[in-house]
Amino acid sequence: MDAMAASPWSAAYLVPAWTMWALMMVAMMLPSALPMILLHARVARQGGGAALPAGTVVFALAYVLLWSGFALLAALAQAGLVASGALSAMGLAVGDRLLAAGLLMLAAIYQVSAVKRACLDKCRSPLTFITRGFRPEWPAALRLGLAHGLYCIGCCWALMALLFVGGVMNLAWIAALGAVVIAEKYGPAWTPRVLTSLLVIGAAAVLVLA
Repeated sequence: MDAMAASPWSAAYLVPAWTMWALMMVAMMLPSALPMILLHARVARQGGGAALPAGTVVFALAYVLLWSGFALLAALAQAGLVASGALSAMGLAVGDRLLAAGLLMLAAIYQVSAVKRACLDKCRSPLTFITRGFRPEWPAALRLGLAHGLYCIGCCWALMALLFVGGVMNLAWIAALGAVVIAEKYGPAWTPRVLTSLLVIGAAAVLVLA
């Protein structure tokens, strides 16, 4: 509550906001990265490594590090939206229906972009990704973990921006977006197309029904 009362651009606001976003990103994204992490550990063990090879720990930490960096950008965006009055200080949800619909449409447009497809292809093919980039040394694990984190952010950043639509503090909305990420990565091939349609419908519903 003290952080919420502070100026959005103060350290008293930004540090708790970044911490909240970092924890939220880890909670939402690690489950979707778990198959990749487990596959990395399996490949490492085949080379005579321990039950939990050090390279796999480095791989996972590099992934978490990148999402923590994304959390900082999200916290800054939150501060800017709060300072402008576009985001409620308590629920952290967009109050302007045009902005909410715009974020939904942005996510829908990004869904059909070449960048999104390329990043999603990497995330949907863990075996190919790991076997092509795996090396037993920890610097290679670091590079591979950072690469996976970048592809994952490239795949999911627009979906994470939708937290501002449903409310950053809305646990049901957070869980729903986390489930969408998992479904898109590991569900049927048509899942991204269905998600695109739902985002467009959602944007239209916000404009018409709000």
